[in-house]
Amino acid sequence: MRNIMAALVLIILSMQVATVRGQIPKYPPLSEYMMPQDAEVALAKSAAPQNISDQATIRVLTTSGYQVVHQGDNGFVCMVMRGFTGAPTFAPAQLRMFINYDSKTRAPICFDPNAVKTVLPYYDLRTKLGLEGKTPDQITEAVKAAYDHGKIPKRAGVSFAYMWSADQILGPSGHWHPHMMVFAPNYENSMLGNNDLGSHLPAVGDDAGTPLAILVIPVDEKLFVKAHHE
Repeated sequence: MRNIMAALVLIILSMQVATVRGQIPKYPPLSEYMMPQDAEVALAKSAAPQNISDQATIRVLTTSGYQVVHQGDNGFVCMVMRGFTGAPTFAPAQLRMFINYDSKTRAPICFDPNAVKTVLPYYDLRTKLGLEGKTPDQITEAVKAAYDHGKIPKRAGVSFAYMWSADQILGPSGHWHPHMMVFAPNYENSMLGNNDLGSHLPAVGDDAGTPLAILVIPVDEKLFVKAHHE
């Protein structure tokens, strides 16, 4: 938890300094977000246990969004989120700003079949807007409008995703625990006992209290999955 809090403090201070100096955050060159396809496939598959990822659909980032490079048959979809894909839409605000522009973020994730239907279109929209160079505020406005008008699916219930990669780079927190992502609409952290985000206990982090709320459940670090190139 201390490492995460220290990283957040540095983020806030650096962004305040940039604001004072009149610097406007901007996206690095798109090339900095790209990976060799074989490396990206291996990293995407490391998001989940082999019995899931070996049968999952694999997608990689291209200049026009995520594209399928392997069609699976178990309903799961694995990919590597970039900063603009996985950043919070509403809060925490400073983290939303920082991660959105971070070209180093590599967040392998594997969505269960329900999340593929109800959550993945949201991440695809965020990716499209990021590739178009939209600011975090513009992305927030576009996502809210899309959700309110039914252009991306409503989240009526919970769904899940694996994030078990040993090679993950999650913005300022860098390498973190393997964990389950629970897409739990309108959950507040108080509903779980106000556990500290970053501890080994379940906690609601991104977008708490909104339909896009994410509950994070850390798991044993023995469950980390290493990326293996074929």
